[in-house]
Amino acid sequence: MDIYVGNLAYSTTDEALKSAFAVYGEVSAARVVVDRMSGRSKGFGFVEMPDNAQAQAAIDALNGKELDGRAIRVNESQPKPREERRGGYGGGRGFGGGRGPAGGRRETRW
Repeated sequence: MDIYVGNLAYSTTDEALKSAFAVYGEVSAARVVVDRMSGRSKGFGFVEMPDNAQAQAAIDALNGKELDGRAIRVNESQPKPREERRGGYGGGRGFGGGRGPAGGRRETRW
């Protein structure tokens, strides 16, 4: 089961997250999500536990409990909703979509 862990302290590490959940069973992966640009934690992470019963026990026990000075929010991870991608101008026809010097035709210049 994939588990979402929110409201993490910026100082929480992958190892600390793994250790908190390992008390309740096998943890196959634990990661704190970090910002690519700054390398700083975004304040949430994910834990993977292969046994659903152990994962549910961890969720029940840790939701609202303190980790590194913060009350964490723990629940089963939900898939990210898929949004239809639409372009800006031109009704989703790609970049721009407006009429340029070619009157709407694409020109290739080599």
